[in-house]
Amino acid sequence: MKSEDRMIYLLSTARQALIDHTNKSLLKAGIKTTIAQAGVLFLLIQRDMRNMSEFGQVFGIDKSAVTYLIDKLEKNGLVERNVQEGNRRAFLIHITPTGIKEAKKAGEIVNGINQEIATSFDSREIEAYKKVLNGIIEKFRPPK
Repeated sequence: MKSEDRMIYLLSTARQALIDHTNKSLLKAGIKTTIAQAGVLFLLIQRDMRNMSEFGQVFGIDKSAVTYLIDKLEKNGLVERNVQEGNRRAFLIHITPTGIKEAKKAGEIVNGINQEIATSFDSREIEAYKKVLNGIIEKFRPPK
């Protein structure tokens, strides 16, 4: 098999390159969060007070990875854990005012990178790219 035909390798390598580039761009801009942590903040801006298990479902990560993300965000004062009423072992995550500011700054960087990608290809290539990625997601996403 030719190296350019190894779809999993190409997708994995492209994904990692994009994550690394985004994290470096966030750091360069003085933002304390990684793209994964910013993703949590973005979800909390859409709807605050989410159960921790929701993050795992959205991002496709296990409980320990969610806990790690929330621990880092909490340590930096960007989120707070609140005990879920009726279940002392479950937490609802609240974004702090500092977290909102951090998410907005991170969002500007992420939007800039999205624009950088979009301007690197013509509109037909972008549409084909989105079609392929959405097709892969649809085909291989585990059933809910």
